[in-house]
Amino acid sequence: MHPQVHPSPRHLMPITERPADIFVRGEGAWLWDAAGRRYLDWLQGWAVNALGHCPPVLAQALQAQAGLLLTPSPALHNLPSLQLAQRLCALSGLHQAWFGSTGAEANEGAIKLARKWGRRASRARRAGAWKIISFENGFHGRNLATMAASGKPGWDQLFPPQMPGFAKARLNDLASVEALVDADTVAVMLEPVQGEAGVRPATPAFLQQLRALCDERDLLLIFDEVQTGCGRLGELFAFQQVGVRPDIVTLGKGLGGGVPISAVLAAEHAAVFEPGDQGGTYSGNPLMAAASLAVLEVIAQPAFLANVRERGAQLQQGLQALSARSGLGEVRGAGLLWALELGQDRAPALVQAAREAGLLVNAARPHCLRFMPRLNSTAQEIDQGLAILGQVLAADAVALH
Repeated sequence: MHPQVHPSPRHLMPITERPADIFVRGEGAWLWDAAGRRYLDWLQGWAVNALGHCPPVLAQALQAQAGLLLTPSPALHNLPSLQLAQRLCALSGLHQAWFGSTGAEANEGAIKLARKWGRRASRARRAGAWKIISFENGFHGRNLATMAASGKPGWDQLFPPQMPGFAKARLNDLASVEALVDADTVAVMLEPVQGEAGVRPATPAFLQQLRALCDERDLLLIFDEVQTGCGRLGELFAFQQVGVRPDIVTLGKGLGGGVPISAVLAAEHAAVFEPGDQGGTYSGNPLMAAASLAVLEVIAQPAFLANVRERGAQLQQGLQALSARSGLGEVRGAGLLWALELGQDRAPALVQAAREAGLLVNAARPHCLRFMPRLNSTAQEIDQGLAILGQVLAADAVALH
């Protein structure tokens, strides 16, 4: 018998730095590499695997739907997409849904929807308005429009010329938003928590002020809940925690629990797409819609969301204790989305050390670690991850001194 030979990564375009390990299997909170080593996964596909790796409810939904209908064409109705649209609108209180495959695709759809609304508006409602105010350090995806909407440092230099129409305000600074509103402004777009910036939340007061400003100036308020939605913060949607109803909400990541589906949800006055305005070959395909329905049935349950909050409080307390013990910085987040400030640019080295110790985490910024466990994490898993992280931080402190 010859040992299994794995293909070289040289045929993959090098779009990100990856460790040499090849991962071959996942179950619940755990990943296994080709060498048989097990890792506690606090990446979970970058907050994608809401129920962990390969949850039976998702596998069963995919298998059942795969035997019925994969995709008939977006020009025809299919039952799972109609059911999913109805369910999401009922849960969110919004009016209509459009489905894509990625968060970036959903955010692009929201941008299109806002610009269409701006053109349809009466003269008193700023007819022809098209500009969108977004935020410094925000992240909305990697296609050209969403890169322009993002405030990630250096992105304006990657693929010039940058798409115009996205002025950048500062999070939690209402005056910086007001200063950017002009006759061509149609919307304000933001993440309730800036995930890629290091889990930086917008305050409830700021979000309420934004809602009031948008009402006063006749602007749409768009929440990018690709990362914060679908239970990640302990409520089904982040806007429910702060009592603010956006006009447009985008979803992704956890909406499919590991499979590619995203959504744009819009209030009735903002749902202005007409035939020909938006599309996509796989938009609302029944395979992904059926998977999402199965995931949503689990994560929308009050007891499930209560567990997210409980495990989130456990993780928060553990991170705060580790920060105090190691002389580190702020712990930020909610639900099961948290960050730990390190005080110096040690995050990439700590990510590597944690991986070698059997824990997968993310360096959201060079000075900041981010944690995104599965939403159905157990108390034991949280304790186990904190124990590994504590060992890694202690070893790092010894190495530095």
